[in-house]
Amino acid sequence: MIELDTISIRAGTFRLEGISLEVPRGGYTALMGRTGSGKTTLLEAVCGLRSVTSGTIRIAGQDVTQARPSQRGIGYVPQDLALFPTMTVARQLALPLSIRRLDRQSIMRRVDDVASLLGIGHLLARRPGGLSGGELQRVALGRALSFAPQVLCLDEPLSALDDETREEICGVIKRVQEEVGVTVLHVTHSLKDAQLLADATLMIRDGTIVELQEATS
Repeated sequence: MIELDTISIRAGTFRLEGISLEVPRGGYTALMGRTGSGKTTLLEAVCGLRSVTSGTIRIAGQDVTQARPSQRGIGYVPQDLALFPTMTVARQLALPLSIRRLDRQSIMRRVDDVASLLGIGHLLARRPGGLSGGELQRVALGRALSFAPQVLCLDEPLSALDDETREEICGVIKRVQEEVGVTVLHVTHSLKDAQLLADATLMIRDGTIVELQEATS
């Protein structure tokens, strides 16, 4: 579960004041809004990448408002994916596990499991430079899921994809979310993506969170 309780964020002249929302455990919520409305800012606050001036952030009932990103149990896929160009896919997937000091055998098993889940086992020895857009998205998703997070935060993960690949990755995300049971907060500009993926769709409008619609699929 993700809970934001009257969160306020200030960044230069930008302000978000008194924002509250809740994503139930195992739920999938899309967050929409115009460019500059604060969608990514809010997502970064959930992940611990941006501080809040007031309010409380809870993950699975625990107050993480002041916790470091690594302490929040959140997998994060940024809009630019932030894959390391010199690392193989296997190393990309292993990195979060190495940071958490898992032993080598456990890391190898988990990398194989995640690669199988996402259909990228044949790419483990490759580097990002030779991969397609859809393959890159799968790798970034795999890295975010490799340490079995409770929560997954996605920032416009489909925006740079062509229509065919976008539909394919939508299917992958939905299948993986249902199989793993992770709670998802997904920032998107696309109402179609929200309808395909989300249980609920929220919008930031004039600094306020409103329920836009129930997903229709």
